[in-house]
Amino acid sequence: MRRAERLGAMAALDDSPRPGRQPVIPDEARTFVVDLACRKAKDLGYPHELWTTRLLARHVREHGPRVGHECLATLAQGTLCKILSAHAVKPHKVRYFAAKMAEVLCVYREVELLKQSEGEQAGEAPAVAIVSYDEKPGMQAIGTTAPDLPPVPRRHSSVSRDHEYVRRGRLSLLAGIDLVTGIVHASVEERHRSREFVAFLQRLDAAYPPATAITLILDNHSAHVSRETNAWLAAQPEGRFTFVFTPKHGSWLNLVEGFFSKLARFRAPPHPRRLEAGIEGPHHGRHQRHQPRPRRPYLDLQPQRAGVI
Repeated sequence: MRRAERLGAMAALDDSPRPGRQPVIPDEARTFVVDLACRKAKDLGYPHELWTTRLLARHVREHGPRVGHECLATLAQGTLCKILSAHAVKPHKVRYFAAKMAEVLCVYREVELLKQSEGEQAGEAPAVAIVSYDEKPGMQAIGTTAPDLPPVPRRHSSVSRDHEYVRRGRLSLLAGIDLVTGIVHASVEERHRSREFVAFLQRLDAAYPPATAITLILDNHSAHVSRETNAWLAAQPEGRFTFVFTPKHGSWLNLVEGFFSKLARFRAPPHPRRLEAGIEGPHHGRHQRHQPRPRRPYLDLQPQRAGVI
């Protein structure tokens, strides 16, 4: 009661200042340290993506006194760790992967809901189209030098193919799968720059009604965020295209990777000597789940067709 009468009711609830040395590093200096820890090292001119406690302590010792915090001139690495621990800051760790992954998984959950309501909206233009997109560069177009020999009873039971082949250059496959309808949108280009990506977006724009919102799941390729791509997207109606990026080192989250894997393991549709026509032919349509396995799975195409290795 005497304490409450002397200090007041609210002030009496707090502990009185204890005897001892005053803190060498004041709160303003600690705030300066925490603010640096919340920024990326590469934004301050370092080649490192993230801070290490040793690098951050050295940076604080060099720049702290310049902004008026002389007490930071002799900051030790252990003291820095105590300051960061008190504020629950861990600048050496990255947690964006889980958030990015959750964003992609939410889109896949939306696909599931759209497929459940697909029967109820039969005959109507889809309000949302979700496309899983990626590029497969460096595909080697190969042609055979002679036609395959068909199986002959009592002589050889399988297709016979000459081991020689003709190289026809390298191409890039740009493909996107509509996760709701299963339709594959694909094009084969000599390169995969921003202009080829914009041309693919134009194909998607022409394939869906103007009122359909198109969501693309794609990786962090430079062509997807380039100045040319952003300029084209800015000219489109608001909400027409939405990009959902997979996290770095998480391309396995993109379902179109399974299509590329299947394309490399199964035969492509017949077409003489041209990979471009072979991909753009019967692959445009509903994605078939079952196709016959070839005798040699590392060769994709039959005689006089371009293949993928």
